[in-house]
Amino acid sequence: MKRIAILGSTGSIGTQTLDIVREHPDRYEAYALTAHNNVELLIRQAREFRPEIVAIANEDHHAQLREALADLPVKVFAGAEALCDVVRMSEVDVVLTAMVGFSGLRPTIAAIEAGKDIALANKETLVVAGELITRLAVERKVSVLPVDSEHSAIFQCLVGEDGNDIDKILLTASGGPFRRHSLDELDRVTAAHALQHPNWEMGAKITIDSATMMNKGFEMIEAKWLFGIEPERIEVVVHPESIVHSAVQFADGSVKAQLGVPDMRLPIQYALSFPRRDTLGGERLDLFALRNLTFERPDFDKFDCLRIAYEAAETGGNMPCIVNAANEVANLAFRQGRIAFRDIARLIRRAMTEADFCARPDLDTYLHTDAETRRITAACI
Repeated sequence: MKRIAILGSTGSIGTQTLDIVREHPDRYEAYALTAHNNVELLIRQAREFRPEIVAIANEDHHAQLREALADLPVKVFAGAEALCDVVRMSEVDVVLTAMVGFSGLRPTIAAIEAGKDIALANKETLVVAGELITRLAVERKVSVLPVDSEHSAIFQCLVGEDGNDIDKILLTASGGPFRRHSLDELDRVTAAHALQHPNWEMGAKITIDSATMMNKGFEMIEAKWLFGIEPERIEVVVHPESIVHSAVQFADGSVKAQLGVPDMRLPIQYALSFPRRDTLGGERLDLFALRNLTFERPDFDKFDCLRIAYEAAETGGNMPCIVNAANEVANLAFRQGRIAFRDIARLIRRAMTEADFCARPDLDTYLHTDAETRRITAACI
């Protein structure tokens, strides 16, 4: 029985993780559930799964949460620091980090410092502070297992390949809803258009990141740290069917790929059960039903955010942190209708020139950079 602390239990990844707990109640226990704002769903989850601990980051909801769960033997906490306290608890075996954006950094660091294995769904943690996170994980002998479908696919391709040289990683991307749009058409798209992802059901922020392809850029940076591969050896491949979740090309020219239907429960469960493969209900891939598998090169001119991510990875230091913070602010502004779609990349590039660069950042630098970049980007808007 693994006792799991789910950071972000009310989001897309969190709710699908609880699907796995439902399917395997003899193997997994939802020991702690946390959310930022969605107190109503958190209450329903707590009443169903009866965790030992629930925590809400937004303290404005503390009283409502405590009152709603007063009849249950559950400890209720509130505040951002409470999330760090939860992951440090000795009873927790694994921490699934499904929080959105920069907010996942400090709880992930706290969990690693406490010696907890990490099922990582918060890509921004490695984007912002990959060097710090990977160093801490080695020092504390902690496993960081990827939950993103692409990184899980790469990880699955590498299992059993210890010592074999890699030529490159083939990181697949759906291309999002605007793959066939012209630059003029991109100037007219709205958030409602961008939120209609063709293959995956995701939260609003990551769906917009998929539409700009910033999400794929972040996944490239994440792959750099997870697998120790230079960005120039990580090739993004647009694959609109989302059947091949990613692949690895080895030194002998052989390519291993992981295929499956678009279902995030598979990589979530693999991160929790590794090295086992537990049963999982749901649709199975039918090769005979596949008509075409398409592979294309990404258009860096249309999707400047992808180019930006490669530039940030090459620059290093706190530049990926600058890019992430500016993107979070610009992404939200687009969803609110305050800026146009292509303004997202323009705002990020402006932040890259105006925010202070640091070649050797520490945690305090990351925190300062994030706050400074958000101010700069908000002022530009």
